[in-house]
Amino acid sequence: MNRGMILALAMGLSLLRPTAAEAQAIRLRLAELHPSDHPTAKTDYEFARLVEERSGGRIHIQVYTDSVLGQEVSVLEQLQFGGIDMARVSLTAVAAYVPGLAALEMPYLYRDEEHMWRVLRSDVGRELLASVGDAGFVGLCFFEAGARSLYNSKRPIRTPSDLAGMRIRVQELALMADTISSFGALPLPLAFGETYSALETGRADGAENNLPTFYTSQHYKVAGFYTLTRHLRIPEIVVGSKASLSGLAPSDLVLIARAALDVVEFQRNAWRAYERESAAMVEKSGVKVIEPARLQDWKVLSARVYALQSPRIQALVERIRAVK
Repeated sequence: MNRGMILALAMGLSLLRPTAAEAQAIRLRLAELHPSDHPTAKTDYEFARLVEERSGGRIHIQVYTDSVLGQEVSVLEQLQFGGIDMARVSLTAVAAYVPGLAALEMPYLYRDEEHMWRVLRSDVGRELLASVGDAGFVGLCFFEAGARSLYNSKRPIRTPSDLAGMRIRVQELALMADTISSFGALPLPLAFGETYSALETGRADGAENNLPTFYTSQHYKVAGFYTLTRHLRIPEIVVGSKASLSGLAPSDLVLIARAALDVVEFQRNAWRAYERESAAMVEKSGVKVIEPARLQDWKVLSARVYALQSPRIQALVERIRAVK
């Protein structure tokens, strides 16, 4: 988001508020699902610190971690009517309200992490961030969430054919199920909280997630093979409540928007450290971390998922892939 977009956002949300609002103390609530030591929560606190510092103590953001303000579905509903002012949530959750965001979730969409960030900072990325306004949200910034890979309790997975017959837990979303199906496995839609038990009892043979979640969820204790397929890179997103933030003065909106963008590198660095620590602990536990034999085979199979998407998503994908 460049300066022009920040100013446009501020003016678009502030039509109902006189500039005298700048003299008033403001208290805002930010919802976070992760615990306080998670990289996104640490960044929420840094964001709050910057806003308070830059406003001379006049704007205070209270960060509520550990899902204290509700799970994602509830948090997004509260954002829409102004019950919560801001939240860090998964992109997938917001895509349920803004279908175009699904374009950022496609398998093997990005060439690597840096390509994803070039996309998010490009015209198409800025447009998609702004598009959440149609659902009553204010797009502030994207956060890093790493790459999702496959893990299982049965055997080393090096090629898609090694997955034949395996039941792989996925989020309860068509895109996730279609991705796993494209690799030749059997998708098993389950709530995240049921995954450990499913792996332990054999109801599921495996699952997929980023390495830190594999470690912190303790899934490594019941799934000893982690294959670095890196099939999905899905950023997270910080959104505000249009109903709530429209009451702020333009200068305060600019201040908040700038602070959000300014903490992105803080979050990315915190995430990298988190990944390194998680990788070390997983390997120390005895999990076999495996590189696929030919990643191109996985990418070719994932093309089936693209054929299932709407013309709009396919057009957005073309723009995303054109970003250098």
